[in-house]
Parts: sequence; structure tokens; C-alpha cells
Amino acid sequence: MDNMKKKKVMVAMSGGVDSAVAAALIKEQGFEVEGVTMDIFSLQKQDCDNNRSCCGRGAIADANRVAAQLGIPHYVVNLRKPFQDRVVENFCAEYASGKTPNPCIRCNQYIKFDVLWKWAEKTGADYLATGHHARVKHDESTGKFQLRKGKDSRKDQSYFLYTMTQEQLSRTLMPIGHFKKKEIRDKAERIGLAVHKRPESQEICFVPDDDYSRFLREKMPEAFKPGSIVDGNGRILGQHKGILHFTIGQRRGMRIAASHPLYVCEIHPASRTIVVGSDEYLYKKKVFLSHLNLISGVDISIPTTVMAKIRYKHREARARLLSLGGNKAQLDFATPQRAVTPGQSAVFYNEDVVLGGGIIEKADA
Repeated sequence: MDNMKKKKVMVAMSGGVDSAVAAALIKEQGFEVEGVTMDIFSLQKQDCDNNRSCCGRGAIADANRVAAQLGIPHYVVNLRKPFQDRVVENFCAEYASGKTPNPCIRCNQYIKFDVLWKWAEKTGADYLATGHHARVKHDESTGKFQLRKGKDSRKDQSYFLYTMTQEQLSRTLMPIGHFKKKEIRDKAERIGLAVHKRPESQEICFVPDDDYSRFLREKMPEAFKPGSIVDGNGRILGQHKGILHFTIGQRRGMRIAASHPLYVCEIHPASRTIVVGSDEYLYKKKVFLSHLNLISGVDISIPTTVMAKIRYKHREARARLLSLGGNKAQLDFATPQRAVTPGQSAVFYNEDVVLGGGIIEKADA
């Protein structure tokens, strides 16, 4: 480890307690540590004041304060253009096409572990460290790096990182993943970090107050065109003011009088039609994926049994993973899963090891 202690680690500091303690832990291990905060967007002051996410100016100020306390250099890198191009525009386009994207996954893939990492590399950094609740481990038996779940199952963020590559894993440190959240806060308080009580981010960082409709309407008002709400037989039950108001499994906001609860079962962007039905129609067993990434290098030429989740807060369920060639695959769940949503990611595991994941294109019964 003596030769490792001379290596330089750039810590991505969001202004929150997790990345702050990550920097402290890595410094304690003897690395040369520097911090960097991504400047990726700007909200109006009133939105910043009310927003629980990592608002631009607040995050930078908090991260700078922590870096000063730790005695490490701190940089701010302007990544607004790539963030707008690769994350925000994709978010808008996916909603306009009737899908429900996960911008946090895309930010990790195209911004944090791509653009930011390349910037860190130019500064001479050997590793990029983050405050994710996940772990990176080198498997001596296979020679590959593994992405594993974080120790705190309630805070595990491995789901958001399935797009990483072996090269990225080999040069990434995630020290927070070895601790429970309470241990992280206790550590921050013991060493006197001002952010030890900072609230956790609960929303998409660039959407004020988690108001998707308002954000999307400001970005693309032309996408809010009215259409019909129909049942499974095509009978018109009502009208809506834009498909961007809806996601699979949604019940509220349709303003339809019915004898039983109705849920959004399908979204057809070309005809601007919302198909609704009873809860039973939301359950699907076959899930089709695109943009497949097998982070662990697992061979799926033969159908493989995995535990998979179809969204971040979803409970894992047993499924059979089949290759469809190229970067496509199919998950056949042992039991039907509720509200499988195109645009979200399905991520699959072997115990606590992330095998891979892909973007959900469609689902069938």
C-alpha cells in the first residue's frame, strides 16, 4: 500500500455529507486528495431556496467549505453544456416520446464518469472518488472488477451505476459503500464537518420542486398537445392535456368518472393516446431491454438466472436473462411485475454483485 499512498485522488464533491466524508476517509488513507464540484445547472434563487436537491450555488459553497476544513484544494468545473446536451435534452425527449427516463443514471454515464473523469485525468489524478453508496472490488479469481451493493441496503446506489465499464471501475473509489448512513453522519459530526446535518437530495437536481410538468412545459411547450384517454377496447373515456403528464401505473390526474380505479397502462405518443385499465393490466412478465451493459462481463449466451429490479425502489425479483443479440436482452420474470415503465432501467444482480442492466423498451404479459 505504500506505493498507493503517493497516488492522487480527485473526489467528486456534491456538497453533501457522503462525498464530504468520502474525501475525509481517502485523505486518512494517505492519498493526495483534491476535490471538485461540477457546475452543471443554475436555478433561480427562489427555486434554490426551496429545493432539497443539490442546487448549483449551494452545493459549490458547501463543498468549498468542507474542502477548506479538510485542508485540500477545491475546484469547480463548468460542465453545463455537456449536462444540458446529454442529460437535460434526453430527459425532455424521452418524456415527449412517452417514456419515463432516469437522468441520474445518464448523468453518471455521460458526465461524472466520462467528462468529469477526463478532466480529472488531465490534472494528473490516478483515481476518481465519489460518495456513492456502492462498492468496487477486484475479483482475484476472474481478474475483473466488480460493482457491489453498498453496505446500507436502504441507501444502496449500485442501481444508478450499472453503465460503468471495467476501465472506469478500475480507477474509481467508493469508500462510503462500506458504511451505514448513520455511521457516515456520525463520522462527519466527529470531525466537525459543517454538512453533517445537511438534508439528503430527494429530487432530480435540475427540476425545481420536483414539478416535472412545469419544467417540461417551459422547455418544450409544443409537446403539450391534447389527446384522448381510452380503455383497452379503444373506447374514448376522456381527454388529456399532454402525454407528458403521465407515466405507466399512474392513477391520478385523469379526471375520469369510473366505477373502479383506472391506471395508465400504455402511452402512444404518435396518436397522443393514453390507454387506461384496471390494476391487473399493469402486471407483465416479459421485459425487453436495449442499451445493454454487462458490467461484470457475465456470459449470457446461455439463459442466466438473476435477481432484477425494474426501477430504483423496486423489490428485486427472480428472472431469466436471455440475450437477443447486439446490445439487447430479455428478462422473463418468474412472477409478473407491476408497472414496468419504458425509459426506466432494469438492473440485475447475483447476490450483491451487479451483473449489468439496460433500458426498458417495452413489456408483455
